Amino acid sequence: RMITQVLIGILSGAAILTAGILIGHYGISQSSSGAPPSWLKDVAKDVDESLIEKFLSEVDNIQIQENLRELTKVPHMATTAGDEQTVQFMLKRWQDPETGLDQAWREEYMVYLSFPDPKNPNKVTVGDPSDTVLHTAREKEKSYTPDQDDPEVVQPYAAYSPAGHAKGKLVYANQGKPSDYQLLNQTIDLRGTVAITRYGGAGRAAKAINAAPYGVLGVLVYTDPLDINDGLMSDIDETYPHSWYLPPSGVERGSFNTHYGDLLTPYLAAKEETYRIPAENITGIPHIPIQPIGFEDAYTLICDVKLDIFNHEEVKNSSNVMGVIRGSVEPDRYVIYGNHRDSWVHGAIDPSSGTSVMLELTRVLGSLVQQGKWRPRRSMIFGSWGAEEFGLIGSAEYTEQYFAKLSERTVAYVNVDIAVFANATLRASGMPSVQNILFAAAKQVDAPGLDSTSVYDNWVRYANRTSPAVGYLSGAGSDYAAFVHYLGITSMDISYTYDRTKTNARIYPAYHTAYDTFDYASRFIDPGFVSHQAIARTAGNVLIRLADSLVLPLNCSDYAEILEDYLGTAMTLYEHQLRARNISMGKDIMQVNVFIPAPPLSLHRSCLRPLKVRRINDQLMLLDRAFLDPLAFPDKHAYRHVIWASSDAGKPTFPGLADAFATAESSGQSRHWDKVHYHLSVLSQAIEGAAHTLVDVI
Repeated sequence: RMITQVLIGILSGAAILTAGILIGHYGISQSSSGAPPSWLKDVAKDVDESLIEKFLSEVDNIQIQENLRELTKVPHMATTAGDEQTVQFMLKRWQDPETGLDQAWREEYMVYLSFPDPKNPNKVTVGDPSDTVLHTAREKEKSYTPDQDDPEVVQPYAAYSPAGHAKGKLVYANQGKPSDYQLLNQTIDLRGTVAITRYGGAGRAAKAINAAPYGVLGVLVYTDPLDINDGLMSDIDETYPHSWYLPPSGVERGSFNTHYGDLLTPYLAAKEETYRIPAENITGIPHIPIQPIGFEDAYTLICDVKLDIFNHEEVKNSSNVMGVIRGSVEPDRYVIYGNHRDSWVHGAIDPSSGTSVMLELTRVLGSLVQQGKWRPRRSMIFGSWGAEEFGLIGSAEYTEQYFAKLSERTVAYVNVDIAVFANATLRASGMPSVQNILFAAAKQVDAPGLDSTSVYDNWVRYANRTSPAVGYLSGAGSDYAAFVHYLGITSMDISYTYDRTKTNARIYPAYHTAYDTFDYASRFIDPGFVSHQAIARTAGNVLIRLADSLVLPLNCSDYAEILEDYLGTAMTLYEHQLRARNISMGKDIMQVNVFIPAPPLSLHRSCLRPLKVRRINDQLMLLDRAFLDPLAFPDKHAYRHVIWASSDAGKPTFPGLADAFATAESSGQSRHWDKVHYHLSVLSQAIEGAAHTLVDVI
C-alpha cells in the first residue's frame, strides 16, 4: 500500500502526459477562429512512418562492411597516427556534399594518458633464488595474420599502472576482490608477494588497489579460458584462427583507473589552458605495478615472479569528431548519438563495429537532408569520441565543456559502442522511460537470417519471457556514463549479442587484443554484416523517433514500475534491521509527502498551443535531471544520479542506500548508520522532487 502511495505522483504525472499526447496530436489542428495558423505545418511536425520505412530500406550491410574494412586497416590507439587517420576519415564522410551532415568539426582536448615504453618493454619473468631467469612472459601476442605484425600494435600493458619493479612469491588471488585478499591473508602473509588474478569480479584497477593494503608488491591479471573460451585452450584447432575463441597468447589491454574523464582536470574540460591538479593528487589509480598477460603465460608462472614496468604518462592532444543535422522546428533541442573511435589495436568490434554503423546511419540520413527530402524536428548531434579506452575521456570532456547547454537542451543520448558482440539477439540497456521506444523500433526491423521474424520477436524468444528485459546503465562501461551519471540525460546503449545459453564467455573473446581484426569480425562475429545492419536500422529508428516525435516517446509509468521494484527490494533487505536501530523507512522513503496533482488537462481541441507541447516535452526531458544530487556520492567522481549510480553492494535497489547499509552492517558504527539515514532522506526528496516535475502547474 505504501509503495503505491509513493508512486501516485509519478503515475498521475504519466496520466497527465498521456492526456498531453492526445492534445498534442489533436489540440492544435486549428486556431480559435477556425483558420489554421500560419505556423501550423512546421509546429505540428510529427514522425513520418514512411520516412522511417525509407531509412530502413536504405541501410546497406555492404556499406557497413566496407566502413569496417577501412576503419581497421591500421591500429588506432588514442592520439596515435592511426587515430588521426580515423579522424580524417570521419571528417571526410561527414563533410561529403552529397551524403554528409550540415556541419562537422573536430573538438580537441589535452588529456593525461599512459603508455608503455616501446624502447624498454614491460617484462614479466620467473626466476629461481639465484635470480636465474627460468621463463619470460611474451612481450607481444603470437602472429596468425599480418594484422598482428603491424609495428603499431601496442605491447599489452595496463594503462595508468605506475612504473616500478616488483619481485616476490606468486600467490593466486582469484579475481582480486577485497574478499579474495581478505581470505588469503588469513592463511598467508601477503607482504612482499606478487598476486596473480583473473579478469572479472572486480574492476581492473581495483585488483591492484585492493591488494596494496596487504603489502602486495605487484599484480598480474590474465583472462581465464573458463571465463572467456568455455575452457578451450589450443590454437592448433580450438581457438582463433579456427574459431572466435581467444588464442593462448592473447592479452586483454585496458585502462586501470576507476574514474572516468581526464584525470588531471576533474569537472573541467581538458583544454590547453585549463588548471590541472598535480599528478600526485590523482585518485582511483593503482599505486603498485600491474601487468596483463595471456593464459598461456599464466599457466607457466611459478615460484618467484618479477615485474619490470616502464610505463610513462604524458599529456597529449585527443580529438572528438562532431557532426550535426540542425532541427527544423526545435533546433535547440538535441538528440545525441555517439560512439568512441579509438581502439587498443585494430579494434574491429570494439569500437569500430559501432563506428561503421554510425557512418552508415549518417550516410542515409545525410543523403535525405542533402536531397531536401527531410530534416528532423529537433537537432541531431553525432559524436565520435576520442580516448574512450583510457577512461571515457572524449565524451566526459565534452559534457564538462558544454555542461550548461547540454543540461538544458538534451532530450536523449543513444550510445552504440560495440554494435555487434555476436549475431544471436538484441541487447539493450537504458533508463526505464526508453523501453517502449526500443520495443517499437525493434518491432519494425527484420531479424537477421530469420524469415518473418522481427528483431523484437527474436529478442523475446531469447529472453524466454513475455517481453524482453532492458538492462540498466548503472556503471561506467561506455560513453553513456557522463550523460547518465553527470548530466542526468535519458540514455540507452544498443547492441547485438550472443546466445548466453551456448557460451559462458563474459565478452567476445578477442576483446582488447591484437586479434580483434576485420578478419575476426567478418569470419566469426557477423559474416555478411547483417547483424550490423539490424543494429543500424534499430538505433536509427530510435534516433528518428526521438528527433521527430511531436511529443517525446518517453514513458514515465515504466520508470514508476522500476522504482516500485527498487522500493520493494529495499524493504525486504533493510526494513527489519533499520527498525531495530530506530531508523524508520516509513518516514523517509515509504511515506513520501505525496502531492495531489492538478486535474488532467482539458481535451478541448483548441486548448494546446505550441508552448504546451514544449512544456510537456520539457517535463519528459528533465525527469532524470530531478534525480541528480551533487552531494550524494562524494567518493565517486561525477556520479550524481541517485537511482543509477554504481554500487559495490550488488543489490537490485537504490545504490547509495545499498552501499551505505553494507558499510554500516559491516562496521556497526553509528556514523555509518547515520549515512544510511542520510541516503533514505536523499531518496525521499529525489523521488518526491521528480514526481513534482510532472505536475501540470504549480
